[in-house]
Amino acid sequence: MMILLLTAVEFLCGSLMFSYWLGRAAHKDLKAVGDGNPGAFNLWSAAGYKLGLAGVALDFLKGYVPLVWIAGSGTVHGYGMVAVAAAPVAGHAFSPFLKFKGGKAIAVTFGVWSALTRFEVSLALAVILALLLIASKLMSRRPLSTEASGFQVVAGFMLVSVYLIARGFPGPYLCIWLVNLLILVYTNKRKLEVFLKRYSGRRGG
Repeated sequence: MMILLLTAVEFLCGSLMFSYWLGRAAHKDLKAVGDGNPGAFNLWSAAGYKLGLAGVALDFLKGYVPLVWIAGSGTVHGYGMVAVAAAPVAGHAFSPFLKFKGGKAIAVTFGVWSALTRFEVSLALAVILALLLIASKLMSRRPLSTEASGFQVVAGFMLVSVYLIARGFPGPYLCIWLVNLLILVYTNKRKLEVFLKRYSGRRGG
């Protein structure tokens, strides 16, 4: 019962669409801007870096603060943590405040893994994404497309599994990673489809 209650609370925390609401306060409808993503990075593009940073911070904190308290309290542990830890990511991706249509869940993912691993895995993810970005810029001088950035996020998070295994993280962390990955694939599915079609078209040409 406690796991179900905490999962519901975490889902609700994750579903709080701070970036979208900040955009509305700035008279910007994020669903009508850019790729229609109601998350922090679209807020940055639509309303400037100040609100964008606020959106990133709030989306990070809603994944971090409740979970770091739960993990520290010892209320839930082992495989019982899987649903609780994945819930804020799912809440952001399928927010009931936006008719179960949410954002890409990138900032909240960083928050969750910062809480679970004392920033270790989130820092590893940041390094991986930075290396992928550098590699893409070395291979092509063209600006990175939104489709390519979505692919990099998913590919980078896939590589996190190698880090988790190499560092000997136990099974529950791998399960949380898998659920998180599936959510990221879903939220970036259109970008992935476009990117893979373009890539296969170039190879075919």
